[in-house]
Amino acid sequence: MAEDIPFDRRFEAVAGVVETVAPGIRRVLAPNPGPFTFTGSCSYIVGEGDVAIIDPGPDDASHVAALLGAVRGERVTHIFLTHTHRDHSGALEALRLATGAPTYAEGPHRAARPLHEGETNALDAAADRGFFPDVALSDGARVEGAGWTLSALPTPGHTANHMAFVLEGEGVIFVGDHVMAWSTSIVAPPDGSMSDYMNSLRRLGERPESLYMPGHGGPVREGPAFVARYLRHRVSREQAILRALTRGPMTIPDMVRAIYIGLDPRLAGAAGLSTLAHIEDLVARGDVLTEGPVALEGVFVRS
Repeated sequence: MAEDIPFDRRFEAVAGVVETVAPGIRRVLAPNPGPFTFTGSCSYIVGEGDVAIIDPGPDDASHVAALLGAVRGERVTHIFLTHTHRDHSGALEALRLATGAPTYAEGPHRAARPLHEGETNALDAAADRGFFPDVALSDGARVEGAGWTLSALPTPGHTANHMAFVLEGEGVIFVGDHVMAWSTSIVAPPDGSMSDYMNSLRRLGERPESLYMPGHGGPVREGPAFVARYLRHRVSREQAILRALTRGPMTIPDMVRAIYIGLDPRLAGAAGLSTLAHIEDLVARGDVLTEGPVALEGVFVRS
């Protein structure tokens, strides 16, 4: 059984309504609820007067209007993007056209590894391949605004270009989809990498900041302790896969049925992709064997 995480699914934000969630930080919830977005995507406004927006959200006219209404009388000087999934980036172009603000991100969308021959990318439709930041940020890059400074913290794993942003001096990190209070994050090859994700979790958990602002759901409080639970959960999931494989050769669907007891059928595909991500890591480490490339349709055995 996987390590339990103390999820907090109490989240009463209303789409389109601006809320102050911490000093100098406002949040606007987008109207795109779903099994992967929870109650919707969270866009954040940092500062007052001259402000930054982090994660514009989905391509939804009402959400764009709500964001622009929230900053009426102010000037948007920067737009930051944690990663290039359309539920975070879809509204970016409309916001950029309305404000003239430059965009800041790790870089354009890319996969963590090339596609294998005959492989399809299950999350390709979610990727915003047309986005190229005006300013590509490297690890530790600092961007100063009016009364705020954000520093770049690469957190690859959910996507290869995932980046968190540290609000310096405030104990706050905008973590995108890397860590969320309501659920675990999907790590789906080839865009995502479990090895990268685990390394990013470890790096995040070593930092002193305790308040995380995620891309979906409410804030994560006591962040480093929560990350430690996330890590233990992933390790226990890995151990469950290895235990399942002691029964003999298995496919990814076999493992999902054996491990994810009581799973919402809508999440079966995501569970398969996360299991594949674990298997990729285990094969790379020599703990699991397969013939040919690691793929959803492969057959796997313990080494």
